[in-house]
Amino acid sequence: MAKANVKEQIVTTSLQLLHSKGFNATSVQDITDAAGVPKGSFYNHFSSKEALGLEVLQRYTEGVGQLATPLQDLSLAPRQRLQQYFERMIAGNASNCFHFGCLLGNFSTELSNQIPAMRSAMRDAYSGSVAALAAVIADGQQDGSINADVPAAELAGFVNDAWQGAVLRAKSEQSSEPLERFVRMVLGRILT
Repeated sequence: MAKANVKEQIVTTSLQLLHSKGFNATSVQDITDAAGVPKGSFYNHFSSKEALGLEVLQRYTEGVGQLATPLQDLSLAPRQRLQQYFERMIAGNASNCFHFGCLLGNFSTELSNQIPAMRSAMRDAYSGSVAALAAVIADGQQDGSINADVPAAELAGFVNDAWQGAVLRAKSEQSSEPLERFVRMVLGRILT
């Protein structure tokens, strides 16, 4: 039981450190010091820092998935689902004062050329986001609330890409305005 707690402490601490400092700027020693565990404990649970990074990415993706629950709420109209989802995503970014941005986006710029397994995991995470958006967009196209001139998957890919850019901009400006502009444009112009 204690081992699971140590592993959890390492993962939780690593999620915070890797998100705030970046993968390459964070050493295993930084992680174990912040977690308050001996360095040997790290290697009892993870074969490498890359293996830990994959678990941290999975944990982060699961957390973002919790923010995406409005997308599956069929009691709401598709555009309402999207509105609520983006509001939750903006609040999630605001909770860290826009300092850290999206871990997935940060890892994409930092690690996609360094760690093939991480690149694959990031591709899967992005694909999951696009699929969830595409389902809602397709529902909106079916009920006529979203234009059907462009396939739902194509629109969803664009929306996801644009969101990542808006998050990066919000991080650099330390402001919610790029995210709010994104929502105004996506819901007010692109998905009309």
